[in-house]
Amino acid sequence: MDAEKFTKKNKLLAGRGIKVTKNNEHYSGILLPSPENSENLHLKLSSGYNIGVKIEGKIKIEKLPESKKIGKAQKKEISQNNSLPKISILHTGGTIATRVDYRTGAAFSSFDPQDLLSMFPELSQIGNFSSKLLANMWSDDLRFEHIALIAKEVKNAHEKGASGIIIGMGTDNLAVGSAALAFTLEECPIPVIFVGAQRSSDRPSSDAGMNLICAAKFIAKTDFAGVAICMHNSSSDDKCAILPACKTRKMHSSERGAFKAINDIPIALVDFSVEKIEFLKKDYSRRSEQKIILKPKFENKVALFKIHINMHPDQFEFYSKNKYKGVVIEGTGLGHTPGHNPNQFTKIHEKFFPALKKLISSGCTVVMTTNTIHGRVQMHVYDKGADLTKLGVISGEDMLPETAFVKLSWLLGNYKPAEAKELIGKNLRGEISEFTKYT
Repeated sequence: MDAEKFTKKNKLLAGRGIKVTKNNEHYSGILLPSPENSENLHLKLSSGYNIGVKIEGKIKIEKLPESKKIGKAQKKEISQNNSLPKISILHTGGTIATRVDYRTGAAFSSFDPQDLLSMFPELSQIGNFSSKLLANMWSDDLRFEHIALIAKEVKNAHEKGASGIIIGMGTDNLAVGSAALAFTLEECPIPVIFVGAQRSSDRPSSDAGMNLICAAKFIAKTDFAGVAICMHNSSSDDKCAILPACKTRKMHSSERGAFKAINDIPIALVDFSVEKIEFLKKDYSRRSEQKIILKPKFENKVALFKIHINMHPDQFEFYSKNKYKGVVIEGTGLGHTPGHNPNQFTKIHEKFFPALKKLISSGCTVVMTTNTIHGRVQMHVYDKGADLTKLGVISGEDMLPETAFVKLSWLLGNYKPAEAKELIGKNLRGEISEFTKYT
């Protein structure tokens, strides 16, 4: 039966608590509006998760007492201690300050400092907070213009006395955003910590509060300076990892411990329960009285190009025709692309290297990274890698493909092409390791 007809027949209203019994199983939650032509009743459970119950067979519906709307956290006037470090929170969206309205199922975001302190009162014992919304969006929508805006606001907050910055962002591109900002901040004498949440802040399994509180503690209690990420170190609520901005990747779609340092280790671990901060690195940047220096330009005509089987030469030719200034290749293994003709099915591969040569001859900077994520590019092991090097493809060492992409875009936005080619293989922000350890 159609869900809309079913709810009308049973006089059920969205936002009302109901108990559904089907096949001797019981589901209690808040009835959500059903999509058009849906055959399911949609419920939001007390855990915060949504389920669908198909309308078929014998279904018993029991209306629960009128539910209380849960949305915006009750605002409490919490006084701030001006003697504590001044910390500015810059929001770009995501679930870090999100609750759920269980009457409608909709997410509610609040960026007011008092709302944040009401939600996470521990913050008032750590720092003196201000809060500003820069953009309310998914991190999928992130563009270089947003990075320039964030950098400008970081500089403004520091000039107004902030001793540290927290940047709230959606997790899908949080690591890429942190890498881009790390290059944009040519000089950064204070901690700038990216924080996200895999689960909204009113779920029992939320990581929002712990990530935010650990980031604030790290800012308030250490001498670290520079851009980093603070997220759960594992699925447990024990420690958060302070991760390097240019060597971190989101490695799971939903786990709380999704963010991992690749070809590197965390900078530090913040123990949430015993308030202990353990530095795993000793060579991190320290705070100073230096002013923040920005280089916020990025070249838009740069692409990240993934190598895969059954490719066609016109995929390479696209970048020549559209006059791209830079291309980062996510190659296979040690840094390879199609290009040789080993058997009767690969005649078309003879066109790949000429297409790459044409692209590089046009002035485009082409950088090779690896799709294996872990490990580094080594283009002198096999003849194919050596052939690519002769064409002018530059090794990206052990840079993550996304980091190499934002680095090349930033270099071409701020330096001449010849300088960018020279700097792409040099370690500027911790993005390249001197060697890759076996673990």
